[in-house]
Amino acid sequence: QVQLVESGGGLVQAGGSLRLSCAASGSIASINHMGWFRQAPGKQRELVSFATSGGGSNYADSVKGRFTISRDNARNTVYLQMNSLKPEDTAVYYCYLHDQWPTGRLYWGQGTQVTVSS
Repeated sequence: QVQLVESGGGLVQAGGSLRLSCAASGSIASINHMGWFRQAPGKQRELVSFATSGGGSNYADSVKGRFTISRDNARNTVYLQMNSLKPEDTAVYYCYLHDQWPTGRLYWGQGTQVTVSS
């Protein structure tokens, strides 16, 4: 019954910005993590960032200083502000919800394509 809908991907030039959104609906526990993985053809899946329901956050080294994650717990929505985008950021970004952390299951969004041209 839990569903995640994400949006905000697109095509931008290097140095540009995008803002991803991911909204979760359904029966969601109060303690959870939400964030994004990304995957590009020929590359390993990478955890980009996540935010906890308690206000904490984490970033991959490759995006530190450029990406910012935030949450609206009342709306079960997470945002990823991506600045100073690089071609290496090109990937499909998959939002996830880890419900009832750490014992609960994971739910996934449908993915959104981010393409950064040189």
